[in-house]
Amino acid sequence: MKTLASRDLKPGMIIAERLYTPAGQFLIEKNSVLTAQMISHINFYKVPYASVKEDPFHTTGPNDFVEKMQPVYMTHAQQVKSSREYRVFEKSFRQKTDLLRSSLNDFIMRGTAMDTSVLLSAARDLFSSQQTTISMLDMLHNMRQIDDSTYAHSVNVALIARMMGMWMGYPESELDVLTLCGLLHDVGKAGIPNNIIGKPARLTPGEFEVVKKHPKLGYDILQSIPLDLRIRNAALMHHERYDGTGYPSGLAGEEIDDFAAIISIADVYDAMTADRCYRAGLCPFEAIALFEQEGLQKYHPKFILVFLQRIANSYVHNDVLLNDGETGEIVLINRHLTRPLIQTGPQRFLNLEKRLDLYIQAVI
Repeated sequence: MKTLASRDLKPGMIIAERLYTPAGQFLIEKNSVLTAQMISHINFYKVPYASVKEDPFHTTGPNDFVEKMQPVYMTHAQQVKSSREYRVFEKSFRQKTDLLRSSLNDFIMRGTAMDTSVLLSAARDLFSSQQTTISMLDMLHNMRQIDDSTYAHSVNVALIARMMGMWMGYPESELDVLTLCGLLHDVGKAGIPNNIIGKPARLTPGEFEVVKKHPKLGYDILQSIPLDLRIRNAALMHHERYDGTGYPSGLAGEEIDDFAAIISIADVYDAMTADRCYRAGLCPFEAIALFEQEGLQKYHPKFILVFLQRIANSYVHNDVLLNDGETGEIVLINRHLTRPLIQTGPQRFLNLEKRLDLYIQAVI
């Protein structure tokens, strides 16, 4: 057993002793595996230290026992997936993804001119098929499948970025530019060997160094197309970070184009919550906790704060699984975004801001 400052705790570490807040409230049970949400709660309640086991890392994922659930009612996700609207959206999404794939492949491999207006029109059609951004997020969240496709990811990023632009109050012309930023931000991955891009496992440090070349490759590829400069900058800068820790140039603060800063948030959120063949996607509230933990320094404040508030509120009325195995419906997002009010029965509510031992394990 060893004692660590709260700032040094990492997801996967195992708590060695019961943890209490400075006011004496029980917070985390002994032998609990730390998640980003739990670490966020520890810091939120100003717990200075925690004892962890010497063999600190747990190898299973955050959704280990989700499959054991046998809900006796139709959850919100099941309602969405069983709807005709979802089936229509899924078919359209796959068509748009195939269009992006063929357009980029023809442009890069055959030198065929790329008609960005066709790509933009396809993305706009997909976006306008949903009456609200909440229904759009419902569709995207429930389409999560094992799919490492750069093209599907790029469509997701384009749709999420367009939502963010709407939340920021951008006019339609700016939303269109932002949508193209999302569709084309990863075009540089066409210059990365397939055995690395398509690897069904985590990359080695050396392989990751190769992948880190894709922003500059993307910028160079897009130079031959008459595009708004912000689209090329999104390809070049979407891995830069507000605190200067990103790549390829270590840009910081206002050196990063605003649209690239928006794409970076949409890119990371989609990557964290999507299933991959080598790991399950994170619960959206776990992703929010990770953003809260370190993202407030890494992403532009005027974008990340709006994004986190809006994305958390989009999950109101979704059914969730708590870490004790109980299920319920989110009815209100509290000030602490990952600690909402949950209805678990006709007259039973759990306020996670007061039940510090509980947290959301999965959206179901």
